[in-house]
Formats: sequence, structure tokens, C-alpha cells
Amino acid sequence: MIRLAALLVSLSIPLALGAADLSAIKAEPNLEKRASRALDNAAVAQKAAEEAYSKKEDAEQANAALDEVSQSVELAYASLRETGKSPVKSPRHFKEAEIRTRELLRRLTDLRETMSALDRDQIDKVLAAIQKIHDELLAGIMGGKKK
Repeated sequence: MIRLAALLVSLSIPLALGAADLSAIKAEPNLEKRASRALDNAAVAQKAAEEAYSKKEDAEQANAALDEVSQSVELAYASLRETGKSPVKSPRHFKEAEIRTRELLRRLTDLRETMSALDRDQIDKVLAAIQKIHDELLAGIMGGKKK
């Protein structure tokens, strides 16, 4: 049931957020919705980067999409921290973000493997940034201490 809902959401993301930009997402007053929308935007940007690279389009277009993925994930994490809620006591949105960043990491790693070694610099930076946020989300949910 959860996978079906995730599939339906993933299919509707491009329709709902086709031209959404981060400034519109930042205007969302509800921080949890802002985080969710930012993660939706990250998924759309990841798909755009994948398509741009697979069609051998402009490498700068793929890099711009990868930058948007990174900025979107950072916005989502910052929004969740701004809520002031504890990930241990109120894990719902933090866990959703952890799962979605894990999925983004998997997809970006798959994209990285299809890339030429010369084109991997940008994606490596994005992967490192998202991995750091994912680790912080997971540590927060599990009740770990920040380093």
C-alpha cells in the first residue's frame, strides 16, 4: 500500500511541480509541507539530471539540475530543523525525509555509475552533501548525539 502511494506520488510530481522553483517552495509557511515540497522538487530535479545526461544534452543543464537536487535537500533539512520538533519524539516527517534522501542517494549513485569518469565531479559533491544530511537525519531519529 505504501509503495502504491509512493508510485502515485512520484507519477504526479512532474505534473504538480513542473516549473516550481525553490523560491516558491521557500514561501510555504508550513515548515513540514515546505520540507516535503523541497524533497518533491529534489526528485524532479534528479530525474531532469538523469534525462539530460542520458540524452547527452548540455552538461551544464545536468549540473544545474544536480545543484537543484542538493539545494532542495538542504532546504528540506533546514525546514525540518526550524520546526523545533524532536526527531525522536515526532519522527514522522524526519523519517519521511530520511527515506526519501536514501532513495535520492540510490538513484544518484546509479546515475553516477552511468557517467563518464570525467563528468563525476559535480555528482560526487552532491552525493557527499546529501549523504551528510541523510546521516544527520538518521542519527536524529535514532536518538544519536550530534558530533
